[in-house]
Amino acid sequence: MLAKRIIPCLDIKDGRVVKGTKFLNLRDAGNPVELAEYYDNEGADELVFLDITASAEKRDILIDVVERTAEKVFIPLTVGGGIKSIDDFRKILNAGADKISVNTAAVKNPDLIKEASEIFGSQCVVVAIDAKRHYTNKIDENKNMFKDDKGYFWFEVYIYGGRKGTGIDAISWAKKVEELGAGEILLTSMDKDGTKDGYDLLLTKTVSENVNIPVIASGGCGKPEHVHEAFVNKADAALMAGILHYKEYTIREIKEYCIKKGIPIRFD
Repeated sequence: MLAKRIIPCLDIKDGRVVKGTKFLNLRDAGNPVELAEYYDNEGADELVFLDITASAEKRDILIDVVERTAEKVFIPLTVGGGIKSIDDFRKILNAGADKISVNTAAVKNPDLIKEASEIFGSQCVVVAIDAKRHYTNKIDENKNMFKDDKGYFWFEVYIYGGRKGTGIDAISWAKKVEELGAGEILLTSMDKDGTKDGYDLLLTKTVSENVNIPVIASGGCGKPEHVHEAFVNKADAALMAGILHYKEYTIREIKEYCIKKGIPIRFD
């Protein structure tokens, strides 16, 4: 079995790392370059850098921040936000990124996934899926439906940093992006984001069971137990932000807990 990965996430707004709840109420969490270097030294397996307002503001990513971050880290760096074209892929890879994450652009132009994977290799292409439970009074045969105590629901894909619903079913979209050549899926539960009460395990497990590429669980991590739960529910990696940024837990503590629970994980 491949080793599971622990991945800190740097959400960037106006050149600073921020953290919110359910994509709202953002608060400052520090300097991205300093945090990146800290996590590299702490034993993170990879790092994700997301310029969270670039697509909504229809601007390019903060390339200088990417360059300064890449100079300080020696682990795989995934960069996303505002990437719309093959030229953007090339620019960010040249700035030092190892992988590119796309969400809004992939939904608007799915061929970008195919083209990028053919040019740069599927290992470079990460499709980010921001999903939110969409409750309904009736079963929709065109959606992957679920039921809880609130009623029937399906998982809807959101774009523009969680600002706009697409009507696209997240499980179907995950299968589609794999077919198009994505090498990995960064799966964020908007319902769980920033709540610290655990990942959306139903979402994580369902997507993981429907694709053959790695799935990174994101949204809701509050303690090491949540990371273990994500791995048990078939996530290949666990993304987290707030609990690390505000020093509630260290990467070492999280890895030690998972190792004690029998999870294969890299530990230096």
